[in-house]
Amino acid sequence: MPLSRRQILRRRRVTVFGGLATILAGAFYLPLTLLAPVSPVAAEVSPYEAPEQGITDLAFPDFGATAVGAVGFPGILASSGDTGPLAIASITKIITVLVVLDAKPLEVGESGPKVAITAADVALWHKQVAQNGSVAPVRAGISLTEKELIDLTLIKSANNYSETLVNWAFGSEKAYLPIARAWLTENRLTHTALVDSTGFAPGNRSTSADLIELGKLALAHPVVSSIVSTKAQDVPWIGPIKNSNGLLGVDGVHGIKTGTTDDAGACLLFAADYTVGSKTVTVVGVMLGGKTHPVLNKNIRKLLSGVAESFHEVQLVTKGEAFASYTTAWGDKAQAIAAADSSVLLWGDTPVSLLVQADEVGISTKGATVGELRFAVGESTVKVPLELSRTIDDPGPWWRLTNPVELF
Repeated sequence: MPLSRRQILRRRRVTVFGGLATILAGAFYLPLTLLAPVSPVAAEVSPYEAPEQGITDLAFPDFGATAVGAVGFPGILASSGDTGPLAIASITKIITVLVVLDAKPLEVGESGPKVAITAADVALWHKQVAQNGSVAPVRAGISLTEKELIDLTLIKSANNYSETLVNWAFGSEKAYLPIARAWLTENRLTHTALVDSTGFAPGNRSTSADLIELGKLALAHPVVSSIVSTKAQDVPWIGPIKNSNGLLGVDGVHGIKTGTTDDAGACLLFAADYTVGSKTVTVVGVMLGGKTHPVLNKNIRKLLSGVAESFHEVQLVTKGEAFASYTTAWGDKAQAIAAADSSVLLWGDTPVSLLVQADEVGISTKGATVGELRFAVGESTVKVPLELSRTIDDPGPWWRLTNPVELF
């Protein structure tokens, strides 16, 4: 049966409008497909194996209290013996000098003001001699600089000049003590007690943990650090003085302060430098309660041998090392690689873990930042950027037209 005119017109309209719809759909679809951003791809993170290291057995003595730490490392690394406050003898003088330098600052190479030595200072010498304290010669009428008073206090460990120093800086030891105690609180040395500036009194007490922190404070002060490493010095009117620390220059030791009284025994707050791989570590240690200084020094040398061997330089990451990979739907492949080398100095069996933060990646250029490595090293964090190992190119028109679902 032949089609009616109306049917013919209807079919023509369908064909025309269908064609127009197809043209319009193509006009929108093709640009949208060819220009649409591709969906980013997630990273596949590689498993991480932490470096293995161990701690050497340390030769701790069977007396008093001992602790070791290191500059840049929090708290104590290892310890033995009594953890409570013990008599510290002339280690006290480190506190004395740091408090004085807070009030009367000096730079390295400066001498500071001159201080007149009077009959009152001679009386201090007689007082210390009477109680068998450590002294250096004194004469009324001479003048000594602030730096020379500090030399006599730290190098010679002269009790009479420790008192002269605080009398000059604060007017009297009575006025000095509350200032020193406030300084201890400010520096969180809350288990340290002071009753005089010299350390001769048994009431000058501290813990091994506080003393490690005190040693770090001493090394951080350029003037104090330079003086405690000095073996000998000439002081005008006084003559040559020799450092009471017999370990200076031995096994890397370069400080810090001896202490000796009947109550405290032989004591030493010490520091030593060691090269570990490409790095240098400054060990800070303290040993209290030795029978004599020769016995104490022998034990410290045994201890330091094991301490030095317990540090390790660990390569956390090498530049270019891959930690994650990407594979796109159109077959491009790339890796997230470390943008730099990174190594750390570790103590003993310090734990190391890694968090890989790798971003999703779409079309990207080689070297683009794609995340970050976060190494947890003990209580600290080391961050290293991640970059793309190679360019991820556009998939091209054919792939776009045949894989529209992958684009959205």
